[in-house]
Amino acid sequence: MPDVVTTEIRGNVALLTLNRPERSNAMIPPMLEAFETICADLARKGEVRALVVTGAGKAFCSGGDVQAWESGGGPREREASGSRRDVVDVPTRVILPFRQFPGPVIAAINGVAAGAGLGLALAADLRIASTEARLGSLFVKRGIAPGNGISWNLPRIVGTAKALEIMLTGDWVSPQEAERIGLVNKVVAPEQLLPTALEWANKIAANPPIAVELTKKAVWRGMESDLLPHLEQEHYYQQITFASEDFKESVKSFLEKREPRYRGR
Repeated sequence: MPDVVTTEIRGNVALLTLNRPERSNAMIPPMLEAFETICADLARKGEVRALVVTGAGKAFCSGGDVQAWESGGGPREREASGSRRDVVDVPTRVILPFRQFPGPVIAAINGVAAGAGLGLALAADLRIASTEARLGSLFVKRGIAPGNGISWNLPRIVGTAKALEIMLTGDWVSPQEAERIGLVNKVVAPEQLLPTALEWANKIAANPPIAVELTKKAVWRGMESDLLPHLEQEHYYQQITFASEDFKESVKSFLEKREPRYRGR
């Protein structure tokens, strides 16, 4: 059986590809396990500083695999069989591997991103969409409440009213509309999707790793924090970067009029 998520290392960037094109990359538990393992391994090794996530074939991720549910793999069946982790921890297993990775995670949305697939895209830090992409919550169309962290992430990205519109109507969002409302950062032609995503990833990976990691942490933790504790946390992060070797290198390289050589220390 081929890997459901493939990994290709390109310098300081890893390209992760959902690899079930025959099922439009529909989500199954082994995919979640793969993301957990891959992200943890890459973070521990420290050589990869950015991730790009895309889908094989024409889809990014069409959502949860309905056929797997019909064959007895749905939430009730899994809970009844004692596999509570598969039910309760699905949102955690979709979001946390990306949020806990120290560098940016960029979703390169090459086609349909629906339901759990939209949740996966929203878990990324940045999103670039192909002109052939379509995004949708769709949960309401199936008679179920939203999952995979969508009801937490979507309002924080596009605002409450627009998020409710997307979730309550179940309508598809075109790539152009997604860019207009800030759901995606950029829309490009299909042939430019991966080159653009990799260009962004390499550009960010060239920055001091500690500063990148703490910037990402500051933003996402700030989403859950009151102003005063967040200001204190932000100041603490800045003091860490001031004490880093990379900060000293940035000043030295500026004065010496040369490109900096950052080491992540």
